Amino acid sequence: MACVLRALCVDAHDPAGLARFWAALLGWETTGRGELTPTDDTGFGLRFTRARDPKATKNRMHFDLTSATPDDQRATVEKAIALGGGHVDIGQRPDEQHVVLADPEGNEFCVIEAGNQFLADCGPVGALACDGTRAVGLFWQAALDWPLVWDQGEETAIRSPRGGTKITWGGPPLDPRVGRDRVRFDLAPLDTDLPTELARLVALGATARTEEAGAATLVDPDGNEFHLR
Repeated sequence: MACVLRALCVDAHDPAGLARFWAALLGWETTGRGELTPTDDTGFGLRFTRARDPKATKNRMHFDLTSATPDDQRATVEKAIALGGGHVDIGQRPDEQHVVLADPEGNEFCVIEAGNQFLADCGPVGALACDGTRAVGLFWQAALDWPLVWDQGEETAIRSPRGGTKITWGGPPLDPRVGRDRVRFDLAPLDTDLPTELARLVALGATARTEEAGAATLVDPDGNEFHLR
């Protein structure tokens, strides 16, 4: 058994505006309800919801966008800035070749240099890079039933058997958590009902926080909140 990663849920003060930014940057389709459907091989969508609190710290997840050539990388950076994004300093070294940007509400993402071998066979959204331990990588491998494609030291990565975007965890030390995570997984049961899938995820190491009719909120072994509905 497994569950399906339906979307990455992002808190936003202007959900519709942020959806327009990402739809234009990625070329994805929008439903008009703050939801985006990929037109590439990413394998999961984006869903923007109204934020409760202001962004207080660096997100624990961010996209790594790929580049075919140096000109392609420059074009992606220029497009993001023209759409309302901007450069951001998260401690990257001057000699690093990737470019760190943020969307109009400060959500970080990277435009990776051409020739990156780890993302060589990935589409435009090469990876969802996460702050997390090896234990949480193994939890999500089992939860989604995606194979490990990297497992070295505390660093892990998984990828759908169908290909598409990789999900990576960089290992400790973890950034401190300040308030609620603004970026979260939104899951759906696969071939089972919600109570059965909820029990399976808890057995794998998740902790249930709330359960309502047709939905549950949990945290994974690293304390990252996610939704099952």
